[in-house]
Amino acid sequence: MTERTARSQAELAGHYAHCGEILRDADRDAWLAALFAPAEARRHIHTIYAFAAEIGSVRARVSQPLLGEMRLRWHVDALEGSDGAGAHAHPVMGALLDTIERFGLPRAEFVRLLEARRFDLYDDPMPTLAALEDYCRATAAQPMAWAARILGEPDSEAAARAIDNAGIALGLAKILRAPMRGAATGPRFVPADLLARGGAALEELRRTAQNRYESARLAAADMGAGRAALLPASVVPLYLTSKRRDGDPPLWRRQWRMWRAARGVGL
Repeated sequence: MTERTARSQAELAGHYAHCGEILRDADRDAWLAALFAPAEARRHIHTIYAFAAEIGSVRARVSQPLLGEMRLRWHVDALEGSDGAGAHAHPVMGALLDTIERFGLPRAEFVRLLEARRFDLYDDPMPTLAALEDYCRATAAQPMAWAARILGEPDSEAAARAIDNAGIALGLAKILRAPMRGAATGPRFVPADLLARGGAALEELRRTAQNRYESARLAAADMGAGRAALLPASVVPLYLTSKRRDGDPPLWRRQWRMWRAARGVGL
């Protein structure tokens, strides 16, 4: 091994460690869920979720939409290979590009997540429930699909159905949790078509999330090694029933729920 190769590998190991630290702070549920994955897969799962968390926080870190657009554009350029060494020097992107290469993950899927997150930058309301589900599909279900591939789950109708429903359920649960946490972006995610019907729009979203979760739970029974990729969604019922002011169930309850799901007791 040359000195240059050793230095490059040490830098990459540092990138992966940094992704784990980012994820632990930004999305504790995803970080906890990754603990149940095999050790050799864990750092790659940390990385895809660290990427998702970083992109999900763009709006909170910019003062105007144009600056957010520029950040998203840089990530697109990095994925498409036009940023060269700069992308590999970036801790999250460097680890992500290595993970993409190792597991043959389609870069176009990462670009679609970036495109979906453009919605976050503006104050336009979510037009329909279908549009909201598509948003959750790109931002919450897609990372689960990458994790399942990293874990060796073969493509199947059952796996696709489980991941799709689990991701939408988790995405909706997070959106329902946002107003309780005082997030300014929460209310505009309630679909305009639900609001137009009158009645309890949030309750309808809660029912939709619960139904999606139940569908995921049933489909998950036919999955193999990749079932661990669904663990971030195992806490959905806790979030949907939480009475805490911040919307977050106690950490020990979330850990317990994941532990049971990892052993095949429920999702």
